[in-house]
Amino acid sequence: MGLRERGAAPTREPSAWTPELLAKVEWRRRAAAEPFRGVTAPGGVRPGLFPLTATGADTTGIRRATEDYLAALSPKELTEGLMPMDDVSWRHWANGARYFLRHGLCLEDLDDTGRRRALDIVRASLSEAGFTQIVDLMHLNLTIGELRGETDLLNEWLYWFTVYGEPGHGGPFGWQLDGHHVNVNCVLVGDHMVLTPTFLGAEPVVAESGKYAGTTVFRREEALGHELFASLAPREREQAVIGEELPPDLFVGAFRDNYELSYEGVPLGTLSGDQRAIARELIALYTDRANPGHARVRMDEVLAHEADTHFAWIGDPAPDGVFYYRIHSPVLLVEFEHQAGVMFDNDVPSRRHIHTVVRTPNGNDYGVDLLRQHHERFHATKSQNSTRSQS
Repeated sequence: MGLRERGAAPTREPSAWTPELLAKVEWRRRAAAEPFRGVTAPGGVRPGLFPLTATGADTTGIRRATEDYLAALSPKELTEGLMPMDDVSWRHWANGARYFLRHGLCLEDLDDTGRRRALDIVRASLSEAGFTQIVDLMHLNLTIGELRGETDLLNEWLYWFTVYGEPGHGGPFGWQLDGHHVNVNCVLVGDHMVLTPTFLGAEPVVAESGKYAGTTVFRREEALGHELFASLAPREREQAVIGEELPPDLFVGAFRDNYELSYEGVPLGTLSGDQRAIARELIALYTDRANPGHARVRMDEVLAHEADTHFAWIGDPAPDGVFYYRIHSPVLLVEFEHQAGVMFDNDVPSRRHIHTVVRTPNGNDYGVDLLRQHHERFHATKSQNSTRSQS
């Protein structure tokens, strides 16, 4: 399995916008500009799933790290790196290496201290395992750059970081880390944290040489997904399998914020206790990317809908087979898939290239449903009070 020819696709803003590039940007703009509904099952958004009640999770460290980062930016950097909470650029993330609608500050342009401060926000928001996984994926982006002789186009710092909102004023805020194979959206409303959409991928998934030789990702997500399918009885497997050929990519990746996806596969509520234990461990690999306090809140939210959670499968169940799986509930949507080569020249899926995505269905990606409730509760009251004082 060799490498494809060196690419000419720009990772920075191109020197000339060709009609082809402009067309690709335009359809992304249109998709992001659609009124947000969220990923849903047929029938539309199911309301009332995300009450804005106190969770008890601590957000102090995240807020402080964000304030420290912003305080050190120059006025020009603030203009580029701090956006309003409702800015459409939230929805401009993309997992490809190409430069399409990138925004915020590129980590490559910051000095070591600036990059550390940005990553301190990420570290405060995530668990140790979650933060390590993000950094490992950024390292693997350098690995493929080393293999291709394109470290100017593919490296560990070609990621754009944006802060949203006003963390210093106690209101909702958040951050986005966006680049090749790493797209993380984090929103805080009160003491709630929403960590979706999160798209993570890698090609290769193991660094066999270079600066970060030995770095390995997604092996547990791969193994547990396979283990869960292998644990199913024949009739359960029949129910879990939803297709014969792997889809060309994930169903709810970038610019698919309003995708409609039916519940398919085997319901976890019909499985044995041992099988559900495997499923819970698999789900935790995705929910436990958050810091421990918020991960517990998220897992409680997911387990409250365990009976309505479905596990679906496409692919080869052999020990070295390639496959797709999906975990889908009213409050969680996870996709995992082995991909064909992009940087490598294999035209069929292999275990060297993996994509994953996590969504919060029914309107709470980017914390939208929580933000709606926040504005109804606090801003509507302020507006009413202001109106009364003027009368």
